Amino acid sequence: MGVYTTTDPVTGDRNAQYPEITDAELDDLVGRSTAAYRSWRTAPLERRRAALTRAAEIHREQADELAKLLTLEMGKPIAQARGEVELVASIYQYYADHVDDFMADEPLDITGSGTAVVRTEPIGPLVGIMPWNYPYYQVARLAAPNIALGNTIIVKHARNCPQSALAIERVLTEAGLPAGVYLNAFISSAQVADAVADPRVQGVSLTGSEKAGSAVGEIAGRHMKKCVLELGGSDPFIVLADADVDAAAAAAVVGRLGNGGQACTASKRFLVEERVYDEFVRKFVDGMSGWRPGDPTSPETKLGPMASNSGAEELDELVQEAISHGAEVLLGGGRPEGAYYPPTVLTGVTREMRAFDEELFGPVAVVHRVGSLEEAIELANDSPFGLSSSVFTSSPEQADRVAAELETGMVWINSTSKSSPDLPFGGVKGSGVGRELARYGFNEFANKKLVRNPQGQK
Repeated sequence: MGVYTTTDPVTGDRNAQYPEITDAELDDLVGRSTAAYRSWRTAPLERRRAALTRAAEIHREQADELAKLLTLEMGKPIAQARGEVELVASIYQYYADHVDDFMADEPLDITGSGTAVVRTEPIGPLVGIMPWNYPYYQVARLAAPNIALGNTIIVKHARNCPQSALAIERVLTEAGLPAGVYLNAFISSAQVADAVADPRVQGVSLTGSEKAGSAVGEIAGRHMKKCVLELGGSDPFIVLADADVDAAAAAAVVGRLGNGGQACTASKRFLVEERVYDEFVRKFVDGMSGWRPGDPTSPETKLGPMASNSGAEELDELVQEAISHGAEVLLGGGRPEGAYYPPTVLTGVTREMRAFDEELFGPVAVVHRVGSLEEAIELANDSPFGLSSSVFTSSPEQADRVAAELETGMVWINSTSKSSPDLPFGGVKGSGVGRELARYGFNEFANKKLVRNPQGQK
């Protein structure tokens, strides 16, 4: 039987272990979730709103305690960990504030007599499969809208953040959710497949790798289950010749190194017009060099370790493979020291190198020189991914053109990608299917039921 383990990425110490549950215990969890759904689906909106509001309050009241778990389990610098907790609080509060509007019947303007409305209703128990890079935030994107909607949720979290997973369940219980509405499940991959296939479960949401997304999507399709898949990204960051280079370089550093570069929406491929290429690269490398890896428990630290030694080693394999095939190292590129990896900037990355197509999930940037706006767009779209993107330019017309032609789910103009409860999140191509957050995330696991009355009074 496998275990979920808290391993401090700084020291390598194992601080806690939790065994996987048995098949019988999983069956009981699904039964409890199903029983809770029968009553939660009809719970008054005031009750749902109160639980969500209280969840937001508890996150703020316990911010330090919750943040320390993120730093312990995946090495997130404590200041960034507190930022994640605050973002999560804002997500719960957002759905508390908007649940009435999102649940309201939508009258249709129809031909013929009578009335027609679309009613928004829950669909049943859901399974969530969550990653380690934002342990609270990723769960909140699924939990908050579906608690508001009336669904119930079973979450299989990442194996290296079990204490964060338990903290989520505890906070939501303290917030007043009835037993069974939100359940943590320490289960195996095989048990995930069983849970998704269970006829009592009506949908599945996964945030993770393309490989995991393909496997879960296949199971969901085979059993006719709705799925939302938020997968990887290799986000382009375009700098056009008329851009404010100082602002672009400063944003590029934060976009690449925030959360240790371990974000699907991190800026990863920097496509710079040749007229400003040398200036941008000089300022970008200088900015990247200022983020020195340090103790993640210190409020001053901006770059901590990666979440694991294995993650640092996998990243280094991509870097060393690119170097061996002729890529130039402008900064970093050294072997990892435990889970610490130095900020690294590569140029000359070509198609035969894995770093050209594969996601660099860590503090490594690839910079390309491009000759024109058209070449920048072509190279930006030459990727199996299509999550988010950024374009820096002083021309609104050029910004609109790039935004129209980029094959991504999100485009940010003169900014890096940021998350907010009122903005939909999601991608295209290999970056997944479906949307989270805002009204769009609320409706992913909703039954949009038509109620038609030909004799009704308009």
